[in-house]
Amino acid sequence: MTVVHPIRRAWVTTGGTGAQNYDEFADDAEITAIIRDNPASALAIEMPHRAPESLGRSFTDALPAAVARLAQARADGSYTPAEQVVVLYRITAPGEAPGYGMFAMVDTDQISTSADEPGLVIRNEDVFIAKVRERVALAEATGHLLSPVLLLQTGNRAAGEGAGGPGRETGEALHRALAEATDEAGPPAATDTDQAGRTHAIWLLGPGAGQDELLALAGAGELVVADGNHRSLAAQIGELPRFLAVITTPASVAIQPYNRLVSELTSTPDELLDRLRAAGAGVEPVAGPAAVPDSGGTIQLYTAGATYAVTLPTGQGGGVENLDHALVERVLLREALGLDPGDKRITYVGGDYPARWLVGEVDAGRAELAILIAPVTVRDFVAVNLARQKMPRKSTWFTPKARAGLVLAELGRDTTEAHRG
Repeated sequence: MTVVHPIRRAWVTTGGTGAQNYDEFADDAEITAIIRDNPASALAIEMPHRAPESLGRSFTDALPAAVARLAQARADGSYTPAEQVVVLYRITAPGEAPGYGMFAMVDTDQISTSADEPGLVIRNEDVFIAKVRERVALAEATGHLLSPVLLLQTGNRAAGEGAGGPGRETGEALHRALAEATDEAGPPAATDTDQAGRTHAIWLLGPGAGQDELLALAGAGELVVADGNHRSLAAQIGELPRFLAVITTPASVAIQPYNRLVSELTSTPDELLDRLRAAGAGVEPVAGPAAVPDSGGTIQLYTAGATYAVTLPTGQGGGVENLDHALVERVLLREALGLDPGDKRITYVGGDYPARWLVGEVDAGRAELAILIAPVTVRDFVAVNLARQKMPRKSTWFTPKARAGLVLAELGRDTTEAHRG
């Protein structure tokens, strides 16, 4: 039996509720501005304490406001209910190949975090437990899941006869099936435009042979958590039998840089560079503007108006320990600066923010160090996860991102039915 299921009771946007996911921002003030400009945005429910009228309140204290906003959105027609559906998902933009996916429910007991833990859903990235607790509290308070976990169908298994024929790699077969299904689906149920100008379109697909084929393809191989490590762990801690996911394919996504800002150094910039050299790093000044390296092996640091190319020393062997993000965490943050990677002085900045934005934060005095790191390749990401190794925290910024607030899952229905069956 497949580990991917239809949503027993979905609430589907009628427009205007789409939002960036709660963890896509480097500055909380951006969240407040978005909510102020669009109070119907699902971000107002996901991050109630960042709404203009709730500033200064804790996440917990603001939860009643989140519950009230969701109730109002359902009552005023911002969402419409649907039963036993998967939701087709297509993302388009000029000059880009379309990205495809499907909203569905996935069995929580299939999450695997190590080689000796069985399961088809692979999550191997460190998380911040405080963020997980917030996601648990939000689901319990609202009774809904508002943003999906993004799962990458790796195509590591061949689909069976009933899901496209023997020997077809499931990642490629799922991609083709989703493309065909959206092409044949007619006008979308809703569309949404994100901050980068991409168009997100959704279609409802009810019970039948088409839904069965997509569910079988989606659940026929390993599903790697590409985005939503906190949300997937929240499903486990909250003891949810299933969690909301968008299942996508390698051909539909790319990985952008995931950089870092340090608001306050524990030494002078010159002392930091000396410590890196003493640790075996190569440090060379860069004449031009700071930029994200094109490929791994060298990072760039921007501090005190100067840019440096730094080659961090690798350890014995290879593998995930020698990925640039892991070296930054171990050699630069822990050893040279004495900072735990969870220190509040470190901000993890995703690929929506270019190098010039990070440089601007340093020049404006809001940070003292920008760390620019080449993106992980999709191939390396999949290989690390299939080997059940752990990715460094905040090392992969997948684009395009699945939008929050397009499809909600009502927990009562899926929880009850999952326990029965």
